[in-house]
Amino acid sequence: MNFASIDSIHIELFDKFQQGGVIMGPMFLMSIAALAVFVERVLFLHRNQIHSRSFLAGIENSLSKGRLVEALTVCQDTPGPAAAMVKAGLMTFRKTDDEIREAVREAAVVELGPIKRRVGALAAIAHAAPLFGLLGTVIGLIDAFSQYEEQGVYLNAGFLATGMWQALISTATGLALSAVCVLGHHFLVGRVRSMTHEMEWLGQELLVSFVKIKADANVAIEEEKEDDEAAGSESED
Repeated sequence: MNFASIDSIHIELFDKFQQGGVIMGPMFLMSIAALAVFVERVLFLHRNQIHSRSFLAGIENSLSKGRLVEALTVCQDTPGPAAAMVKAGLMTFRKTDDEIREAVREAAVVELGPIKRRVGALAAIAHAAPLFGLLGTVIGLIDAFSQYEEQGVYLNAGFLATGMWQALISTATGLALSAVCVLGHHFLVGRVRSMTHEMEWLGQELLVSFVKIKADANVAIEEEKEDDEAAGSESED
């Protein structure tokens, strides 16, 4: 395909855009907004996605060695809401299980807000676009019938076709924009749902790990006490 054919396609598309009437301006702005929201959300979710199993394994390894500060540092250096939720749990590591559970739950509620932000904007555009297309259709029909009323049987077919073109192009544009936004919204909702389930799993596994690590630490302390008592009785003998 040469440059001349590309230019002709651009010119034809621009002509069709103009034939869609004044309603094409707002729909063009909505399409730009939808694209910006979709790209921003995809990049945000991608940056904040982590491998939960390996991340939790690293936290458990640090805690099993008694390195709470190291585990907090790992959370601090790891982006995303899941790491922030785990950090909130680590801050209450030495408290009761109920207090840890409440801290994790509160952190999860706070961190889920940025994940879901602006996703609803795509749904709003998907619902509004067909209405704008319908409005363009009505405006086009009104213009066509106004021309017919003014000129009657002497109406030039070109004037009538202009109104029909406006009605059809605005409707098609609204439906196309709505379909694309629905698909984009469905994709983002799936990603958000996946991250939400991942955070739920991570929170539950974190609490189980805390209980296990604390139990192992208590067993180690008891064994150390028994060894000290045994050593003391041997020295007395």
